[in-house]
Amino acid sequence: MSSKFENESVLISHLMNGDEQAYVYLVKTYHRPLSDYAFSLTKDRAMAQDIVQELFLYIWKRRKKLANIYSLKNYLYKMAYHQFSNEYRKSNAITALERSYMEALDEAVNDNNAELLNRKIAIVTEGIANLPKRCKETFLLSKKEGLTNIEIAEYLDISVKTVEGHITKAFHILRKTVGEQLKGVLFLMFGKIKTLKY
Repeated sequence: MSSKFENESVLISHLMNGDEQAYVYLVKTYHRPLSDYAFSLTKDRAMAQDIVQELFLYIWKRRKKLANIYSLKNYLYKMAYHQFSNEYRKSNAITALERSYMEALDEAVNDNNAELLNRKIAIVTEGIANLPKRCKETFLLSKKEGLTNIEIAEYLDISVKTVEGHITKAFHILRKTVGEQLKGVLFLMFGKIKTLKY
């Protein structure tokens, strides 16, 4: 059964007028996708739920200011990201390196809508899956597991130079898929990344 609120401008108008049915429709429509998106950022279900709950409260309290929003959907995803970003900065002592990644991620979110960012994550995930076997294994041990190059060399029984070569090759291949936003996307996927050498 279709709803008059499927028209975004109608939904925004009713929200601005304090229509609780419009708010219920908003929550029912976007709660699940926003929760999934927040979880992809936080890797923590409870924190993701908190972000989404705070987001919906924020929207209702400031509903009068929705008039200038071009796309409600994109606005909601951006708000979810910024809520995550604020929580991350509050709960973590951020190093200069991590700040550089967060800034790259901010740029990725601000330049594009959240769906496009999710597509980039999917592209990078597929790119990693398609890396040459040893190259992929080395890259994941470094970025996902957080091992040092020396630890990887010992684990795989190869030289440190070979480890560096595999990681450099992986970055070179993956950068072709999403350009300079790669470091922000990798930060989003794996969290703390120890090195910028690539």
